[in-house]
Amino acid sequence: MKTNRLNLFSLAMAIMLCLGSKNVNAQSSSYDTYANVEFKMPKVNEPVIPANTVNLKDFGAVNGGYVLNTKAFADAIDALSKKGGGKLIIPPGIWLTGPIILKSNIELHAQTGALIKFSTDKTLYPIIETSFEGLNTWRCISPIYGKNLENVAFTGNGVWDGSGEAWRQVKKSKLTDEQWKKFVASGGVLNEKKDSWYPSEQYLKGAKGADQNVRHDLKTKEDFEAIHDFLRPVLVSIQNSKRVLFDGPVFQNSPAWNLHPLLIEDLIVRNVTVRNPWFSQNGDGLDVESCKNVIIENSSFDVGDDAICIKSGKDKDGRDRGVACENIIVKNNIVYHGHGGVTVGSEMSGGVKNLHVSNCTFMGTDVGLRFKSTRGRGGVVENIFISDVFMTDIPSQAISFDLYYGGKSIAETLAEGGNTVTTKLVPVNEETPQFKNISIKNITIKGAQQAVFLQGLPEMNLENIEISNLIAKSQKGFSIIDANGIKISNAQLDIEGKNAFEIYNVQNLSLKKVEFNPGSSNAITIDGATTKNIDLSGLSKTTTIGKDVPKKAVKF
Repeated sequence: MKTNRLNLFSLAMAIMLCLGSKNVNAQSSSYDTYANVEFKMPKVNEPVIPANTVNLKDFGAVNGGYVLNTKAFADAIDALSKKGGGKLIIPPGIWLTGPIILKSNIELHAQTGALIKFSTDKTLYPIIETSFEGLNTWRCISPIYGKNLENVAFTGNGVWDGSGEAWRQVKKSKLTDEQWKKFVASGGVLNEKKDSWYPSEQYLKGAKGADQNVRHDLKTKEDFEAIHDFLRPVLVSIQNSKRVLFDGPVFQNSPAWNLHPLLIEDLIVRNVTVRNPWFSQNGDGLDVESCKNVIIENSSFDVGDDAICIKSGKDKDGRDRGVACENIIVKNNIVYHGHGGVTVGSEMSGGVKNLHVSNCTFMGTDVGLRFKSTRGRGGVVENIFISDVFMTDIPSQAISFDLYYGGKSIAETLAEGGNTVTTKLVPVNEETPQFKNISIKNITIKGAQQAVFLQGLPEMNLENIEISNLIAKSQKGFSIIDANGIKISNAQLDIEGKNAFEIYNVQNLSLKKVEFNPGSSNAITIDGATTKNIDLSGLSKTTTIGKDVPKKAVKF
């Protein structure tokens, strides 16, 4: 019977993948970015760039990677700006430079064969007041920086390289012995435990006392200057701007996050490749923060942290800004490595709404679909629609909702004993995060530590989450904790463990047309004093109900 079950699972998997392949092929001839979006999505306006063109070499740029071309970039951008804007052509070659300051109506076109390599001289990157990890703080200016702009574009198939190896801390546990020896021999310093390498003593000093990557205890510019090396910038920072386009290039090797559009209206990211070493600390791919009207499509990510991230500020700073991330389409993307394929949070204090994700593939990402927050954030995440996502070899949770996020990856959390489970209630206020009205359908998971982990807060449950048309092969099935209004339907689960569903303090849950391994002694376990209205109609599997569950809370 087990063999038949696995054969059915394999057949269903093949059909699902075949359908997904047909969808992709069909899109090549009649692809519509806005098709099947579940909310009213405005058309995203592209930048309008004047027809003027200049070549970087005409401003004294020297190929080879040994002459600093900062002035050539600045002069070329100024020349275009004086004409009202236009296209700066960066020809094939290795172009070493310091920070590039963007202006309105400028297109940076890196031709195939062009490598723009940013200098490792940290003195070229002065600290500025900015936002990092959702907080108002001081950081080194980004290698590519612009603020209060209109009409900015990055095109061509060239490579933008942030020289992140000169900036980042590296953990010994993420390297081979040979790689670790090379880092130690290159200079820098080790921490007391000898398990982390830092580029400089100043970086190590800055890391001590930091809340993740931000020092809350420092107040003045002079205070931050003393830890300059610690203040790693994102590779591309564009803020408070309109009509921004990334189309074609490779962005790689960032000091911190790769692409960070903040407070952008009309943002398009398509046909790009974003990559970082898998061991890169905070090596996110794309962090879209408090942006409105966004398209992310036909791109690939292979990074050291979350790949495609949707954010809106952190804690009080995010709530004071009060700008949601909204109207977002994420289609036809591939993630090869990352802590999350598509992630919402944990900095979501301004809210996230109207997000469509479809036709994406995650291969070996730590988590597939990742939603995270914690008490103190506030903010509301709602109207999220996810469909046709294909995942393979997920080492932790394929679908994860974690409202106790503490700054660590799921893999690190599992290594330390797993997710937090508590019944402690705290008062609901502006600091309470809320996740509700989320639809996830047509999902294939071929290999994961756990298929689905749903955990809200006792005082603010996850609310109205529907998961349908799910095919999953994983070690563990579902964990559902502190949730209300959960609907699971048309699910085929091939679970190695004995429990397909672990349910704790859940209200208004229904399981319809759910199939999982036969012969389990505890296929479904239900516990928790606040559990009620659990509908298991039509399921004949063995169910264990805890002594704290109220009578008549479960219906068969």
